[in-house]
Amino acid sequence: MKKSFFTVLLLAFATSIFAQYQNKDGNRIGISGGVNQSTLYTSNFTTKPGNGYAGGLSVRGNYYNNWSMIYGMQFFVNKFSLETISTSLKKDTEFNLQGVQVRLLLSYNIIKDHISVDFGPVLQVNGKLGVDSRDENNLIKGTLLQSKQILDVSKINGNAYFGISAGGKVVRAVIFYEYGFTNVLGNLNSVEGLTLLNGNKSFKGNIGTISGQIIFNL
Repeated sequence: MKKSFFTVLLLAFATSIFAQYQNKDGNRIGISGGVNQSTLYTSNFTTKPGNGYAGGLSVRGNYYNNWSMIYGMQFFVNKFSLETISTSLKKDTEFNLQGVQVRLLLSYNIIKDHISVDFGPVLQVNGKLGVDSRDENNLIKGTLLQSKQILDVSKINGNAYFGISAGGKVVRAVIFYEYGFTNVLGNLNSVEGLTLLNGNKSFKGNIGTISGQIIFNL
């Protein structure tokens, strides 16, 4: 999967360079990075948000009047915790989700080159959940599940993006929120025996992430 991520990244970067060369006034290549806080919204487990990070590339191009379009790709690490039991003691066990996202956003320029509102769909391709090997056998509170039994989550997910960016032509700050409208825990429902260990309940969960990033435009 890592090789595929880097291949997509190189293709996106090459496309961005070509677009920038063709129309230097209309298109801007952005390199971004920042931190995020993610939460797993689910009735199956007791969850707490965690802090992660993300970074990537984007191209902003003029579209029509005060509207622009943004194509972007970024790698991310999202983290959250579940309440578990380890050796009869309560403990928050941290999980992480790593992957890549591809965005196609509409952007309304409130003040051209300075303030905009951005929104649109995000395609997310991620791996399994990660957990520290020392916490793999922790029992998830309210279930008979061990932490290692819920790692094989859905690999392809869709998110809705809404953000606000502000700054100048070269440096901009952006804060945005993403909500996963697909069931990131859906793949667990196909694993035999897991729903029984989950109190005979289906797995349902959506990830929400708020992120603050800095964009440097070339």
